[in-house]
Amino acid sequence: MSSSEGPAIRIGRALVSVDDKSGLSDFARGLAELGVELWATTGTRTALAADRVAVRPAEELTGLASWFGGRIKTLHPGILGGILAPRTDAGRRELAEHGLLPFDLVVVNFYPFERHLAEHPDARDREEYIDIGGVTLARAAAKNHAWVTVVTDPAEYAPVLAELRASGGAISAATRARLAVRAFERATDYDAAIARGLAPPAPSPGGFPEELVLRRESLALRYGENPHQPAATYALASPPGGGLAPAPFTVLKGASLSYTNLLDLDTARAIAAEFPLPSAAVVKHATPCGVASAPTLREALERAIATDPVARYGCAIAVNRPLGPDDPAALKGVFVDLLAAPGVDAAAAAALAHRTKLKLVRVDPAPVGGASWEAKTALGRVLLQETDRRELLASDFRLVAGTEATGEERCALDFAWRVVRHAKSNAIVLARGPQTVGIGSGQPTRVKAVELAIEVAGERARGSVLASDAFFPFADGVEAAGRAGVRAILQPGGSVRDPEVIAAAERAGIAMYFTGWRVFRH
Repeated sequence: MSSSEGPAIRIGRALVSVDDKSGLSDFARGLAELGVELWATTGTRTALAADRVAVRPAEELTGLASWFGGRIKTLHPGILGGILAPRTDAGRRELAEHGLLPFDLVVVNFYPFERHLAEHPDARDREEYIDIGGVTLARAAAKNHAWVTVVTDPAEYAPVLAELRASGGAISAATRARLAVRAFERATDYDAAIARGLAPPAPSPGGFPEELVLRRESLALRYGENPHQPAATYALASPPGGGLAPAPFTVLKGASLSYTNLLDLDTARAIAAEFPLPSAAVVKHATPCGVASAPTLREALERAIATDPVARYGCAIAVNRPLGPDDPAALKGVFVDLLAAPGVDAAAAAALAHRTKLKLVRVDPAPVGGASWEAKTALGRVLLQETDRRELLASDFRLVAGTEATGEERCALDFAWRVVRHAKSNAIVLARGPQTVGIGSGQPTRVKAVELAIEVAGERARGSVLASDAFFPFADGVEAAGRAGVRAILQPGGSVRDPEVIAAAERAGIAMYFTGWRVFRH
């Protein structure tokens, strides 16, 4: 018989011993109303008594109060025996022989070791925040989940109480098994946090974490890259409490997000965050197909979606300002799959209500600055790299061909560089002012990326500027840009054929700058 099979067990007696007392009084009061006999350790009993919840002292079961400054309170057969005893005839006889009371429910969480370490990283008393008794109670109850229910997370209080009320006071075997797994996961995370906290600092190249603790989220993805591929999300388990950080977005309207929706959302949000002015980023297949900044968000939206009228079909769009009442008008006639903003005005939401297939998402702004990293997988390994947040400085513009670009062209080059760093290589971005007019990305050769960007731009290529995410290996890409009327190019340089590339720019009358560093994105 599997651990999730078996009879529902009526809860008659509960032991409560918690450090985090959030929601506890309401939970305990609900248990008492169902006729559950409550026992608690000193601190928990004091908190419940202050809220007028009657409980019996656990000390009555052990004959001792708190030894060694609280280090020993529950480590006693009078408590552990009542948790671990099997509810068989032999087990019940042994309980009676020893005068022990069986517990059907154990509610426990641990001293806040992770929080203490986070708040006091140089603390010398960190050992005093290592919980022994609480972890033992949780493990004992989880081991005996065939008969005992264990709750280690206050978030479980409401569903457990709801099940008890619906079932007449019993908990199903499936719920007991699920909660037992959560208890062992919590104990594992807690032990791992202690091990990390007590270990001497170890050198870590690039500041990357020595260990990643991932846990599957409850977030439901409709499917993976294709409908026949199931998908799931995992988040880092983080202190305090070893829980998961909340998702940085909320779906306000529409279906649940898919795997590719999340990739598109991540790219669009990061691009929009590059710019201080109201900005919009249009993304397809996790690469930009239109970006613009403008004095108003509506103008930015109009200009961004104008870049590529073909590629924008079924796109994801992110903006860096809350959507106002007039902004949805910019999307008239455009099929948008996902629209994300840091806030949505009620009038804007009403204006978008008729779009039945639109997923409207409130998303937290992308972080700016600070250390961060991103991950991919390959060959059964997780690959981490630092997120590319290097800023393009005025000193990075090294003129190698033509005459100096105008101030407006330099600003457009900076804008294009901030966009091309988010496009898939080989990537080329054409811009006029703070607006893209053509983007070519994901091409096997750089000249093909240039030709694609020019094709998208059409006549708008004349007078535009170009940013390339990596160097030109041949002169052909620059020659194509010259024929299209591109005025200035920003690229990393570093090719063995740089002299040929520079000569091509000179012949075309193009101002070309080298940055000395690339923004390649595989």
